[in-house]
Amino acid sequence: MNRRTGLIAGASAVAVAAAAFLLPNADASSEHGPGVRSFAPQAAAQLGATLASALGDGTAGWYYNADVKQLVVNVLDPRTAERVDRTGAVAKVVRNSTADLKGAARTLRMTASVPGTAWSVDPKTDTVSVLADSTVTGPGMATLNRALSRLDGLVTAKRTTGEFTAFTGGRARGHRMARGGADGGNNGAADPTAPTAAAAGVQGGDAIFGGNVRCSLGFNVSMGGAPAFLTAGHCGNEADTWFADRTGTQQLGTVAATTFPVADFALVTYDDATTAAPSSVALGDGRAQDITHAADAAVGLEVQRSGSTSGLHGGTVTGLDATVNYGNGDIVNGLVQTDVCAEPGDSGGPLFAADAAIGLTSGGSGDCTAGGETFFMPVTAALAATGATIGADSAGEPGGTAATP
Repeated sequence: MNRRTGLIAGASAVAVAAAAFLLPNADASSEHGPGVRSFAPQAAAQLGATLASALGDGTAGWYYNADVKQLVVNVLDPRTAERVDRTGAVAKVVRNSTADLKGAARTLRMTASVPGTAWSVDPKTDTVSVLADSTVTGPGMATLNRALSRLDGLVTAKRTTGEFTAFTGGRARGHRMARGGADGGNNGAADPTAPTAAAAGVQGGDAIFGGNVRCSLGFNVSMGGAPAFLTAGHCGNEADTWFADRTGTQQLGTVAATTFPVADFALVTYDDATTAAPSSVALGDGRAQDITHAADAAVGLEVQRSGSTSGLHGGTVTGLDATVNYGNGDIVNGLVQTDVCAEPGDSGGPLFAADAAIGLTSGGSGDCTAGGETFFMPVTAALAATGATIGADSAGEPGGTAATP
């Protein structure tokens, strides 16, 4: 696998300035059938995927409304809405089809390749949601607005504070691990820079060190029966060898495959084939969450992220099939967008929902004080590309790489 693939030249970031964004005139309506049911996230995901497959072009995406535990399915006509209503889901008649939204995303990729921008498909608004960070001004903003003007009704757009960047951390950077509860705040994990007794036993969210950077381990996996782990590709590009400590005395493994940009994942195989590599994520205070399988994300899904800088934080999936332009030609596609915060050093760390592995931390804007947006490489895509397995599947049991959360 190439160490760097798909470089796309982008315009240089420019100074911060205000700019007007063009907003669509959305025309969506909701139709609630008489038998609307409550769904657990897993059941909603299973039904949503089933309906999308069965109804084909009659649907336009779906999402989970966690507040009322309802599955909302976007449809294009009343007849399809009736079919959805009979399943207990909520049918929402919308204007834009899935093909329309994918076409809008393609247009943005071709005409609005501006550093500091990102976009994702948002079934809640039936649009492609476009973000511009604080560096997008002047010619960059003009380019973006020209693209948006041709997509009236297909896009929504807004500013985000800060600057989109990959969340690697330098070795000299301090590690802030504040105390907090189990509700998604920092959970007081031990300082990840402190030397450990042995490299064995590292798990999702723990610090890993390579070259001049610190990242976070994503998920332990199995590669042909041998232990390995996933992390971010922009981390894998920085060094061939990775360690469990900042002094470089406790070697973990060697990069077997790494891809960044275009995608953002790396596979590192443990040097010792007998390494204990638990399928779990660190939650702080000595607690851990077992990971049994990988799952695709769904908009509205409540998720958590663990990282070696900021610890444990929670939030919600807000967009799918996201593209983010970090600048310098580093453009990544197919990401999961969330409102979960992250900070430098959290790169590669795990995004998960209960015992399901969802994503690997890529980058975003903001921090865990002010908040922000964070993008994640889907774990299912990384597993498919590398041939690795996770959780129960890594032990040769059913499930693991294509389940729903």
